[in-house]
Amino acid sequence: MAVSMSRQRTGLRVGQFYRLCKPRVVSLIVFTAVIGMCLATPGAVPLDALVFGTIGIALVAGAAAAINCLVEQKIDAIMARTRARPLPRGQVTSRQTLVFAGIIGGIGMLTLYRLVNPLTMWLTLATFVGYAVIYTILLKPATPQNIVIGGASGAMPPVLGWAAVTGGVSHDALLLFLIIFAWTPPHFWALALYRRHEYAKANVPMLPVTHGDKFTRLHVLLYAVILAAVSLLPFATRMSGWLYLVSAVALNAVFLYYAARIYVDYSDQLARRTFRYSIFYLTALFSALLVDHYLPI
Repeated sequence: MAVSMSRQRTGLRVGQFYRLCKPRVVSLIVFTAVIGMCLATPGAVPLDALVFGTIGIALVAGAAAAINCLVEQKIDAIMARTRARPLPRGQVTSRQTLVFAGIIGGIGMLTLYRLVNPLTMWLTLATFVGYAVIYTILLKPATPQNIVIGGASGAMPPVLGWAAVTGGVSHDALLLFLIIFAWTPPHFWALALYRRHEYAKANVPMLPVTHGDKFTRLHVLLYAVILAAVSLLPFATRMSGWLYLVSAVALNAVFLYYAARIYVDYSDQLARRTFRYSIFYLTALFSALLVDHYLPI
């Protein structure tokens, strides 16, 4: 009985630290990084780059997420969607979180440096600093453009994957970066629209709080248009073929429909559906790039 209880407590503790890493966010980061690895080579991804690159990037991303939770724990305690996280609930302490982030981040960096290549490690470190420090500490509490500027760190994973395989960064890798960079504002502003009262209560200067709903809705539409144009660049540069083009056009048509509806006939329910679709959109778009890469039409 005592052994069983001990194992249960250990399992709960592991689960709490796991949740600090924001596993759903990290899974999307790792997914786009792996796509970047695949697109970087015409054949199979070298096994060492795939395995150790994925592990290293995932660990550092988890460390950045834990630091984000540490810095924002007071804000998280106010907002309904985040108040159940381990730090606001007192399940882990700030010191434990900092030590945990340092350990997994350090292991991730060492893995990338020793078992992948130094460039990937340095780019990943820059991404960590961009998210955990520049975005979380400096930008988010200071400007409604936090998502736009801070989106650069969130757009880096495919570049990291590309560097892990090739040891360099090409213009094709930067196109993948540009797609996620353009995707980030409409994705997060859709969330901010239906969570605007919580952001206002937490005193976070998100765009709907500082500039109002209508201004934000217009910018969701404008960035959706920019995203639609940017997402066609892989076909324009012959990085991808017709299968990707057809997929991108279809996915963008739905995204533009949601963005237009948000602008002319807003509801919180519609904004919530748009946010959820934006996650599907990015996953499907990068999946289309992958399929097109190995099955060119």
